[in-house]
Amino acid sequence: MRSRRVLREHPFAPHRLWMVALVVALAAVALGAVRGPAAVQRLYHPLRYEDAIAEAARDCGIDPYLVAAVINAESGFKPHLVSDAGAVGLMQLMPSTAQEVARGSGLDPRRIDLRDPATNVALGTRHLADLLARFEDTATALAAYNAGAGAVGRWMAEEGTETLVEARYPETAAYVKRVLAERDAYARLYPVAFQER
Repeated sequence: MRSRRVLREHPFAPHRLWMVALVVALAAVALGAVRGPAAVQRLYHPLRYEDAIAEAARDCGIDPYLVAAVINAESGFKPHLVSDAGAVGLMQLMPSTAQEVARGSGLDPRRIDLRDPATNVALGTRHLADLLARFEDTATALAAYNAGAGAVGRWMAEEGTETLVEARYPETAAYVKRVLAERDAYARLYPVAFQER
């Protein structure tokens, strides 16, 4: 009986090189987005609607870079984006939440257009400011923005704590970490974006 020899292909065979090249290219893009020149990082952290963000943040007394980070995490600055759950616009507001915030701000909830960037940013920023006032820290307020204030309140009651326990809610914890990291990136990449606006 003859023994069969198993032929092994070289790891860098031509039909595999494209995969290696793709992995190297993706790694270079990711590295550029995180540690590359500011111009490259700005592609990953776009900033639009600066006037609307500055005005809304000033009116609500909160950090405009935090608002920009929430917008980027929620919609990537796309004003007409609608989620599967029905959240609308830049800050991905649920229509019911937007109507509640509008009523609290003295606006007619029937006359708001969440696809209008200025309106969406104003209502989303007011909602974020309300959450910052309600919860003890920024991280918990961001968790409430992502998962809903009622859900976060229940989670904290179940845990018997004033802050969110990360390990139990990994998706929300990842959102909070992302927004806080993006807030720092926006402040670093656009240091004068909101000055004198």
